[in-house]
Parts: sequence; structure tokens; C-alpha cells
Amino acid sequence: MLPCATDLLRWYDRHRRILPWRALPGQKIDPYRVWLSEIMLQQTTVTAVMPYFERFLAAFPDVTALARAPQDRVMALWAGLGYYARARNLHACAQAVAARGGVFPDTVEGLLELPGIGAYTAAAIAAIAFGRPVVPVDGNVERVTSRLFALTDPLPAARKAIAARAVTLNADAQAKARPSDFAQALFDLGAGICTPRSPACVLCPWREACAGHAQGIAATLPRRAPKPVRPVRHGVHFCLVDEAGGLLLVRRPEKGLLGGMMGLPGPHWRDDPWPEAEALSLAPAAPRLQPHWRMVGQVKHVFTHFTLLVDVYAARIAAFPNSMAAAGCVHYPGDAAVALPSLMDKCVKVARKAGIF
Repeated sequence: MLPCATDLLRWYDRHRRILPWRALPGQKIDPYRVWLSEIMLQQTTVTAVMPYFERFLAAFPDVTALARAPQDRVMALWAGLGYYARARNLHACAQAVAARGGVFPDTVEGLLELPGIGAYTAAAIAAIAFGRPVVPVDGNVERVTSRLFALTDPLPAARKAIAARAVTLNADAQAKARPSDFAQALFDLGAGICTPRSPACVLCPWREACAGHAQGIAATLPRRAPKPVRPVRHGVHFCLVDEAGGLLLVRRPEKGLLGGMMGLPGPHWRDDPWPEAEALSLAPAAPRLQPHWRMVGQVKHVFTHFTLLVDVYAARIAAFPNSMAAAGCVHYPGDAAVALPSLMDKCVKVARKAGIF
């Protein structure tokens, strides 16, 4: 039996979250804000996204302003949110929408043609911004659905079956009449009531229809297959500074983790640790450059599929050779903001703590 959409919408009208990308009742919905928030919210939380969203909106008040911005400026404001391919796709998408006169497509199919927009994001934007009667299935909706129907097969294998049930939740007329509110009500239900641990079932507007609650297993759902052991990889990064506070940086390759971001020089990450002699043989070099390198610490950084251990070597020199300074790879205090991903920021802080600069 499907739960009653009217019950959920009545609850939502009383308890909806106030978020900077949401239109209040009676306000016009801004597709730009909806799109920006949905891209930012991938792989992270509302709390983490809030300050980034506000900064982006202040810098780029509409999609045309974002499209015109230099990519480095976009990456600088994104730094810290992780998954940096999203920022590059965000910029590319803004340019594609700007080329359409600044107007987003208003269908799932049209949205899917834009860079960086997948099935979930297209459904979320279509439902929230354009009132299309579709159910976007994020982690919250996945959890609500698995509990409503007592779906006990473990994730990730059960994801397709859960999604197939989730898209039926808007079957009744009230849900189809208010698709934007219904989608956001599902998000709020999962975020505030049907939480991952200790769901507040006594407060849930769908309690009576929930098979998981009736069977006493709601808090155990969705079930997950045991996670494989996360492998460990090893890296080396070099922090080289001069007396004026200049810091040697390089731009990472466009493809791969931290793609296109600025960072400290260093060799590729690998499965085996880097012996000191081998690491130092790959340190930054230039004519007459003779830094005295010392290892100042190790940084641990957890990516989705592996843990990275980085040995940080640091050195201080009087001044950078002209060949390095002229190449634009030395960043001085007071220069335009540089987007350092969290990993690189950790490495710099280790060197700073060691008194290198």
C-alpha cells in the first residue's frame, strides 16, 4: 500500500526546512539556485554546503555571471568541497546554459544533456524548479523507501529495486499537483525524521503505512553489504618556499583526482611507500637550486576508494630562480586567491607547523 501524499505534504507545510536555495510559499522558484544547490549537495551535507552556496551566489548571482567567470576563480571558491570534477562540470554547464540565453531546460530529458547533470540531478531540478511530476531518488529517499516497503536486500545491489519503488511514491493526485513540494518533502522527511540512526517514527506522517515500522526493523534499513577494506596508497609532496613567502605550486592534470587544481609538486601516488632517496630524486629542480629538504611529517587523507598517506618534505630558499618565477608557478602572499584542495592545504599546514614559513 502506498502512503498518502496528503499526509506528507501537510507535515511538510508545517515543518519544512528554510534553506537559501528554496523558495518560500508564494515566491518564484529560481532554477539557478536549485541547480547550484543540487550540484553542491552531491556527496556532502546541507551544513557543509551552506557557506559555499552563499559565497557562490555573492560572486555569481546568476548563471551568466558564473559562465563568464574564469575557471580558476570558480575552483578557488569551490576549494574544500571536494570532488573537483563537479566544479569543472558546473562551470561548463553554466556556459552551456548561458549559450541558451541563460534559460535552463525544463524537462528531465533536456537537463540530462547538460554537462555534469545525471539522472538524479535532472529529476531533482525538473521536479523542484519546473514542477515536473518525477521523484528524485537521493540517499534520503532511498532510505525512506526501503523502510516504507521493508526492503531487506542489502545495498548496493538493491539500489535499482529501491529506486523502482521510490518512483511510485508520487502516484496520487496530491503529489502530482505539488511536485516541487513533494520532492522536497521527501528530502526533509529523510533528513529530519527518517534518519539513518534512531529514526523518529513516532513523529513520522507515514508511520501507519510503513512496513519497516510495523515489523520493527525500520532502524536497520537499508541494509548494506560489508564494505571492502579500503586500500592504502602512498604519495610524496614537496613544500618549497622563499624568504618572501612565495610557495611553489603546480597545476595537476585535468583528469583524475583533484584534476585541474593547484597543488604542491610531487610524483604520482602509488601502492608502495616512497623511500627517502627515491622521493628526493624527484624533488623540484632548477639550475643552481639547492634546497635542503627535510621530511616534516605525514598527512593522511581519505578518498572514497582508498586512503592516501603523504610524506611531506619541505625546504626554504633565499629566492626562486627566474625560470620558476617567470613560469607563474610561484604563489606569493597578496596574489589572487589560489584554490588549494583539502589534501594540499593539510600538507602546507604540516610544513608551516614545522617552521618552514
